[in-house]
Amino acid sequence: MTYVPTRAGGAIPRLFSFLALAGAAVALVAGPARAASYSDDYPPSKAGHASFYGSEFAGRRTASGERFDPNALTAAHRTLPLGTKVRVTNLHNGRSVLVTITDRGPFIRNREIDLSAGAARELKMVNRGVAQVLIQPL
Repeated sequence: MTYVPTRAGGAIPRLFSFLALAGAAVALVAGPARAASYSDDYPPSKAGHASFYGSEFAGRRTASGERFDPNALTAAHRTLPLGTKVRVTNLHNGRSVLVTITDRGPFIRNREIDLSAGAARELKMVNRGVAQVLIQPL
């Protein structure tokens, strides 16, 4: 008959238990402080409605000074700094696109962001016209 140990004994398992317990205690104490400083560094994500504007504004100057291209991946936002990169995710289908804020708007109540037609196509929201999105400044 072979002997199969059911429990390890000795100093080494006790040392590992102590180190694991000490590591957990440090993580509990230091965890919230690290999370708070990490979240303070980044602008918060925001959910809201997005619409898009298309070829009727093609060639006009945007607030950033460049000419509007409906096929470019750009957007208009009321408060984000011009040139900010933003990930916009369509909450209906999960598709996302990275856009650059180049203009101010939208000027319609209850809308958070106006996308170019190219960005709207990437999000598959052209037929709907307006979509519920998550806006994540990067």
